[in-house]
Amino acid sequence: MARSAGELHEAGVRLANEGRHAAATRMLLAAQELTDDVNVRARIAGTLAYIKSRTGAPAEGEQMCLDAMAQPGIDSHTYALLAGQLGALAEQAGRYDDSERWLTQGIDALEEDSEEMANLLVNRSLVNMRRLRLAEASRDAARASEIFGALARPVDQAQALHNEGYMALLGGDLITAMRIMSSARSTLVDVSPVFAAVCDVDRAEVLRDAGHTIEAERILAQAATVFGRQRMPQSRGEAEYHLARSLLAHDPLRARPVATRAARRFRTVGNDSWASRAEAVRMRAELSGGQVMRTGHHVPPPRRVPARDDVEGASGALERFGFGSDAAALRMTHELWRARQPHVDGDPARITRVPAAASMEVRLLAYEVRAARASARGRHGDARRHAAAGLVELSAWLSDFGSLDLQTSAVMQGNGLIRVGLDSAVQSGRPEVVFEWSEWARHMSMQVIPLRPPPDAQLADDLAEIRMLRSEGGDWQADPRARELRERVRERQWSTTGSAAIQPRATLDEVQAVLDDETALLSYVFSGDSLIVLVVTGERVSMLPIDGWRSVRDALPALRSDLDMAATIRGRMGEVVRRTLDDRLASFSRELLDRAVEVAGARRYAITVPGLLGGIPWAMLPALRGKAFTLPASASRWVRQRGGAEPPHSVGFAAGPDVARADEEVDAAAAAWPDPVIVEAATVDDVTSLAAEVDVLHIAAHGRHSSDNPMFSGLELADGALFGYDIDRMPRVPSTVVLSACEAGRSSVRWGEEAVGMARAWLHAGTSCVIAAPVVVADDVACELLGAMHEGLAAGRAPSEALAAASESTGIVAPFQAHGAGF
Repeated sequence: MARSAGELHEAGVRLANEGRHAAATRMLLAAQELTDDVNVRARIAGTLAYIKSRTGAPAEGEQMCLDAMAQPGIDSHTYALLAGQLGALAEQAGRYDDSERWLTQGIDALEEDSEEMANLLVNRSLVNMRRLRLAEASRDAARASEIFGALARPVDQAQALHNEGYMALLGGDLITAMRIMSSARSTLVDVSPVFAAVCDVDRAEVLRDAGHTIEAERILAQAATVFGRQRMPQSRGEAEYHLARSLLAHDPLRARPVATRAARRFRTVGNDSWASRAEAVRMRAELSGGQVMRTGHHVPPPRRVPARDDVEGASGALERFGFGSDAAALRMTHELWRARQPHVDGDPARITRVPAAASMEVRLLAYEVRAARASARGRHGDARRHAAAGLVELSAWLSDFGSLDLQTSAVMQGNGLIRVGLDSAVQSGRPEVVFEWSEWARHMSMQVIPLRPPPDAQLADDLAEIRMLRSEGGDWQADPRARELRERVRERQWSTTGSAAIQPRATLDEVQAVLDDETALLSYVFSGDSLIVLVVTGERVSMLPIDGWRSVRDALPALRSDLDMAATIRGRMGEVVRRTLDDRLASFSRELLDRAVEVAGARRYAITVPGLLGGIPWAMLPALRGKAFTLPASASRWVRQRGGAEPPHSVGFAAGPDVARADEEVDAAAAAWPDPVIVEAATVDDVTSLAAEVDVLHIAAHGRHSSDNPMFSGLELADGALFGYDIDRMPRVPSTVVLSACEAGRSSVRWGEEAVGMARAWLHAGTSCVIAAPVVVADDVACELLGAMHEGLAAGRAPSEALAAASESTGIVAPFQAHGAGF
């Protein structure tokens, strides 16, 4: 049966909403041929105008709407719909005053709650979101969602719900934003690739603000590809704009060409407002060059830095278009660049106003500008005061984040302030100030003491399915189902792990008060330009420069390679490898440790390190051989936790599959205890149950570190990997955990100080001390050394003391080391 013009129009609307623009256009043109009804033809023209705008001809689309509205005989309902379409087109072009005017005309002309009314409300909520009028936007979105629900339109209701998630993002509530967007996406993802890509662009913004920039950038690049295939230049440009914004945080050299490309795409479709936003990101990328990133690597300066007139012109355009936050960010970035240039005179009176609804990024940038100006004028106390004020605001924002994943990534927002504070602290030459700022850098993500999450059957099922996909081999991380599950696991963990309390930072006096004559703290501090070590004893504090830190940084990959080879190669070649390794370890010890240990003269050490020194096997450096030491995430955390655990009374052993000497290792270690619990061929549930029953848990299994997503690092058990996320599900964790697994002590550095991996996951969950190695360890070494260590643990010795004694008695020098409160 032939379809009517109205039916063809409805089908065309559905195709257009799904991003199938060519098919929609054919359907709509066919509908036009079947009717002379002025109202039906006007509505068809409105839908064609939408397609024209989405495919790169917004001016033509707008004129089509105006022409349709001018036709004699259209009724008030059709006029309202065309007014709403003009409002949507103006919103896409960034003309928000025009957009709100047209949309309000359309809404006022509709007399009842209908699908058309809900659509106009959704579009008006988008306009108010862009203008950061979140209360008005929320009212419209909620009303639209209610109408769609009453009309049984789940896809449209999910779109309205997604917008509510975006409002939560703009308000700084990342957890709510991710939860709502994920809920909406489950309905929208199967509608069309375009729907999924639109959802993903907004979700990537959440991930970017949470510090997950690499994943956000992968999602944005994929979304841009989808929009490109569908010939949607505006949407593709928006994805590229957000990609450039994410790159600003860590790779301004890449951000510049991406922003330039986005600006060119916006100009092609005549969208000057979005082009101005992309140009602002390009300028910010150019102004970010010439600085030292917290990785220790220098970002070369651009060939041309935007002049003040350029910045003011671009900022003024942004303000005219309604992007006050973007304008403030550009001006502040320029002022920050000026403050860092010794040959450029700054204007101390020039303080950029922070918009009332500014994002956390913009608010912190304002503090950084004030701190950098003060530092440039030699007023280092003021610089630290401004930087600290910003970090206090950031800490308050982070205080509700119980999730380890979110805690360690979202601190990205304070990276610039920490760098300014550390630079100023080092220049002050005052040990107490340097210590204070080193703890700002390290303790921020450790300040939250998390609540144990309630049992979550869905989370358990999702992790079990990921284990199954992972065990099947291949590139499981690229599997779409695995990716969907990983995202869902993260969202649930963000939402269910809350904050129980806030642990304050310790002062230098508090640290010295707990140091006896045999104990010292070595706090390595990296300011971006230099590395120093604070040598703290109960009686004195010394600051020692590490002049060879660049050579240490550059030699780390070779050290890791030597360690891997030494663990696997035997015979004559093995002897050659070990001699090379010994030489390299001696070199690292000379650069990093020898003088510090000599100055301290202690037997035990707590050592805190920046991400620059991540992955170093401290236990193998000659200066620490025969000495007990522990690696806490922060000195504050060590001071609060040390000595808190009762002597262990119970121990459990779990062995994974295919570990050559696992049974021998477990038997040797268990012999030191009166009533050990031993689980062979242990599963994830076995380990979870065992962890709740014992004071000491020893796992002998193969380990694998995931640098892309450290919380999916795993210990290989009989039914698959035990992930970092599994540890948070445990109702109770032991006070001491021994991980006899290669790479279980390895971590990925996120933002200068934040190292995340299996050891950190156990510590975050409440374990006091984790014994683990950051590199590959030979099975026979693990078997003999850890077996001997249990004799000390069973006798009540602290974990780091027991490990040092085992190394001395067996003569084995291995990379196993204590993390957390090892003594």
